Amino acid sequence: MDLRKLMLPFTALNLREKKRNNIRDFLNVAGPMGVTHFLILSKTQTAPYLRVGRTPQGPTLTFKINEYSLAVDVMRSQLRPRCPQELFKNPPLIVLSGFGSGDQHLKLTTIMFQNIFPAIDINTVKLSSCQRIVLLNYNKDTKLIDFRHYSVRLQPVGVSRRIRKFVQNHQVPDLRNLQDVSDFITKAGYGSESEADEEAATVTLTSDLGRVNRASAKSAVKLQEIGPRMTLQLIKIEEGLCSGGVIFSEYGNSDGKKKEDEQEELMDEEDSDGDEEEKSEEGEHDSKKGEDKDSEEDFADVEED
Repeated sequence: MDLRKLMLPFTALNLREKKRNNIRDFLNVAGPMGVTHFLILSKTQTAPYLRVGRTPQGPTLTFKINEYSLAVDVMRSQLRPRCPQELFKNPPLIVLSGFGSGDQHLKLTTIMFQNIFPAIDINTVKLSSCQRIVLLNYNKDTKLIDFRHYSVRLQPVGVSRRIRKFVQNHQVPDLRNLQDVSDFITKAGYGSESEADEEAATVTLTSDLGRVNRASAKSAVKLQEIGPRMTLQLIKIEEGLCSGGVIFSEYGNSDGKKKEDEQEELMDEEDSDGDEEEKSEEGEHDSKKGEDKDSEEDFADVEED
């Protein structure tokens, strides 16, 4: 359910599947419904797996899920969780990091995830629609992919939290314990513990966004994780939809080495069998020569007699 919610609004959130359904059943309705990709979760005795397939003819990427956290677990770990339903009215932005090594399987992974989410035009996109980010970071040392889901919001730099809430909510503040209106403005600190005021985390807007963020003014970009969170390992890439030839396999090299070792062992066994046969033939030949020699000695004894 977390993955379905992440793919909103272009996903079948209320899809009801049955145990007797198979890939062909979903593929038959994918065309009329405009479904372009399948995200299939499965679990074995060793680990859970995620398969990402392109309809109708593939390819299919199989990932091993080494670690994962549900959206509810991520929210419970935060002091001020924030996940309003307005975030899911628009699709998320996709950010890929670390996939530029030039390997063919990484290029295919990049293209697959880029095509899952709709493309954006930076000249016509509205800032109000950019409220979520899906981040995939590839670590070339561990060969693992960090899958993260964040909400994006902007806050004006140098404005206290009380002022922001007052402007956004239009509620009359409680001034009973204050001597002057200026105390309401100066008493509260600026920002929060997660707000970044560094120059690298600030942007200058080209248009107004909401009641607080104004054009030509600096605003701080804040990312807050909303889940789910996964650590993925690419295991296999197939040509078709969950079938066909294997384009890439993480264990392909080890399997080939294992086959070579088995062939070497088989050749050693054949050589040892051949040596044993030669030794047995030599033993039989020696025993035969000994028998012939004994028979010659017996014949000589008879002639003497």
